[in-house]
Amino acid sequence: MSKPLFFALAFVTTLSGCGFSESRINPMNWWGGGAPDVTTLEPEEGYAEAPNDNRIEIAQLTQLDLKKVHGGVMVVAKGLPPTQGWWDAELMPVGDGEPVEGELTFRFVVSEPLPDTPERTRVLNAGSREITVATFVSIYKLDGVRTITVAAANGTRSVRP
Repeated sequence: MSKPLFFALAFVTTLSGCGFSESRINPMNWWGGGAPDVTTLEPEEGYAEAPNDNRIEIAQLTQLDLKKVHGGVMVVAKGLPPTQGWWDAELMPVGDGEPVEGELTFRFVVSEPLPDTPERTRVLNAGSREITVATFVSIYKLDGVRTITVAAANGTRSVRP
């Protein structure tokens, strides 16, 4: 074996040891160059809990439908806020989200328009303000449910699955 070939193989073998960070063959570990101390910005007592949900019920519930889908149903609700700019709509389960005496209840909640925006006062037509929101309910949760109710500020609507 010639000397250049021997040194090339030795060099490749040594270099391959560099790929393993905990290896004693890695030259970066020869003089105690271990992992650096990790510092974090997380407070010792942990982060504060997220603030309460400030969304309110939509002003008017205009339509409530059930659409059968694979594995359950989609509860689809349409609502009408008083002005433009309402956002972050959701059908939020009431309580722990489990049916009570055969009734599964949701609240149709939305966030108000941002302050100092023209949408806070813009009304336009009802079609441009309409908000549609949906949620999935599995067939397992529907077991024993006789009615699904969605609540809004002006009242509630119910459908039977």
